[in-house]
Amino acid sequence: MIKLFNFSLLSLACFLVFVEPNKINAETFRINSTTVDGNYRISDDAIVNYSRINLSSVLSLEELNEAYTNILETGLFKKIEFSREGSALTIFVEEYPTINEISFEGNRRFTDDRLTSFLSLKPRYVVTPKSLEKDLESIAALYKNSGRLSARIQPKLINLSDNRVNLIFEIYEGEIAEIERINFVGNRAFSDRRLRRVLRSKQAGLLRRIITRDTLVTERIPMDKRLLSEFYLERGFADFKIYDVNAELSEEKDGFFISYNIKEGPKFSFGKIEISSDLREIDVDKFRKFMKINPGEVYSPKSIQEVVSRLEGALQSRGYNFVRVNPKINRNIEDLTTDITFVLEKGDRVFVERIDITGNTATLDRVIRRQFFIVEGDPFNPNEIRAAKERILALGLFSETSVDLYPGSTSSQIVVKVKVEEKPTGTLSFGAGYSSASGLGGIVEYSEKNFLGRGQGLSFSIRTGADDRLYELSFFEPMFLRNDLGLGMNLSLKDTTKQNAAYDTRNVMFQPFIIYPLGQKAKLKVDYSVIQTDLSNPGLVGTIVTDEVNEGKITSSSIGYELTNDSRLYKSGQKNGFLLKVGQQFSGLGGDNTGLKTLIMAAAQKEAFKEEVKFSAVVEAGVLTYTSGNSRVTDRFFLSSNKMRGFEPGGLGPRECSNKQCSTGTNDALGGENFTVLRLEAEFPFGLPEEYGLSGGIFYDIGNVWSLTKVNDNVLYEAGSWRHSIGASIFWKTPIGPLRFNFTEALEKELYDKDESFDLTISTRF
Repeated sequence: MIKLFNFSLLSLACFLVFVEPNKINAETFRINSTTVDGNYRISDDAIVNYSRINLSSVLSLEELNEAYTNILETGLFKKIEFSREGSALTIFVEEYPTINEISFEGNRRFTDDRLTSFLSLKPRYVVTPKSLEKDLESIAALYKNSGRLSARIQPKLINLSDNRVNLIFEIYEGEIAEIERINFVGNRAFSDRRLRRVLRSKQAGLLRRIITRDTLVTERIPMDKRLLSEFYLERGFADFKIYDVNAELSEEKDGFFISYNIKEGPKFSFGKIEISSDLREIDVDKFRKFMKINPGEVYSPKSIQEVVSRLEGALQSRGYNFVRVNPKINRNIEDLTTDITFVLEKGDRVFVERIDITGNTATLDRVIRRQFFIVEGDPFNPNEIRAAKERILALGLFSETSVDLYPGSTSSQIVVKVKVEEKPTGTLSFGAGYSSASGLGGIVEYSEKNFLGRGQGLSFSIRTGADDRLYELSFFEPMFLRNDLGLGMNLSLKDTTKQNAAYDTRNVMFQPFIIYPLGQKAKLKVDYSVIQTDLSNPGLVGTIVTDEVNEGKITSSSIGYELTNDSRLYKSGQKNGFLLKVGQQFSGLGGDNTGLKTLIMAAAQKEAFKEEVKFSAVVEAGVLTYTSGNSRVTDRFFLSSNKMRGFEPGGLGPRECSNKQCSTGTNDALGGENFTVLRLEAEFPFGLPEEYGLSGGIFYDIGNVWSLTKVNDNVLYEAGSWRHSIGASIFWKTPIGPLRFNFTEALEKELYDKDESFDLTISTRF
């Protein structure tokens, strides 16, 4: 707990002194005049008005006590006394002091400006015990949330003339109390390591004394409990419970030990799935196709809710606006199955009166409002309200979102109130990156996900390496003209200086595009691209590259599409399923060439062995054909280390060498107009403490790049051959960024291929 020093009467001069009014012999008395003494800032008339004493009236002792209380309740005075001589009443007061200036001592973690922003007190404000206590609590909470639980804050008042004071906050910040260990009691199906991945709170890292990985934030515990419950429920553990969560501070007060006491219960699967209706006019057989749950599947509340959403959407599209879907659940303990009957029943005729939005200061109302697929006057659909809340959260613009319902002006109307809490959406990053292929490079990146409060995305980045430079600008409007249509633009410039080649390149691209969703899992991207490429400053190169350099700048104008279908299930950090991408670019809308470029990628991912091991498989292929003009090295495919491990960039595929001898003279990697690659990988834990951030992997790659339209006698491997490589990886999640070490052995290669046995990549942001 944050320790706050109690401040004394003498040191702060801030405690109220309660002085009873002078004893008066008579039970009643008449006051004809009042005088005020001791006041500096507050006028006599104001103090008399505070007392509510009526002159020339007969007062009782009780009424005088009431006058004392009236002045006291203003909170402006630390001392009040009454005295009477005959019919004259004197009110003596001692005002609380005003603040001349506020300063801080001992603060290193937070700047003076940062601390000042948490204060209600300001210069020229009156300082009272209540206001001071409030500000002490605010500063204490700030240090508490930053993990400095042993911090102490001592206020100090320096008296000045004219009842003024200098307020000094003396701060002892203390050490950071990080999360030393997170343990679980009662888990059998999943390891502690897997469950820690679910939580927002994380254990302290290996370099905790250098860079803080995480601290205990008590407000995060409810979120972690919800995430843990969702994790188990989505995996069939319908009876999962969290009994309690204990957080114990170490004796050194520099670390917490958090323990979750849980009960997993049995794992259920779906049994019988039925649909019925209480309404004769509805033929339930027409709606069975929307119940995409099969018996034997793992029980999941999310799957049930998705069926409810599909059924209610189908009912609404057919004019049944006030029919609700009520899933009735029957649990079978004997075989651990859950029978679900989706009952279609008549709902109340309720309409949306209005949608109120609060909490958004930077974000425009329409950004939030367009996440609702219903408007004022539409039939109320609770399922759509829940879906709208999820869409608002998915924007990534708000840290907290609540959607509550209130009665409207009539019994048939309802008011939807949305309250959001905005979070920072803009970032300016400075960083560095390293790879064995491109060496050390710098990164400057700016991104804003809520540009001008319109929910638009804007980003700009500069990436420089030892022999390459990349400048990128992108803009995206997620809801252009209609709720489900996105509009964007990409602009890039890339220069290379003899990067794995004996020539320089320049690539300039302008690409506007639209994105249209084709359901929950699929989307279509259509774009128009203008690309200008240039080869220059050749060194010792062969005839093919020489001819391509002599062509000068080439402009390609194309229209293309990319179809994406992502069926992976994102459940509590789990990504099982398939991803398919198919894209084509048709060039010839102006420009210097006409052709077709086709790319296909298919990926599958599966977590197994209690979700400790992740298996992945990726296959990619590409075909480049021209009906006019020729391909250049800037257009053709290369299998870089991120596609085919075990080889240098340009290390495999067609190449032109002097007299087919690549050991001397020219040695130009030409790339190919066709490629295929398959990557298989398994990632697994080492069994070391999680805070080390270390895990391992093994992989197998097979690939080939081949085919050239223009060849000569000095070109090798144009027909292509399959290369194979195997390897092992070490993954290290460090405070400065994720590191990956690849140790590779090329099993099958050609004589003049350039293989690579080790590769290191690192990237970070500052």
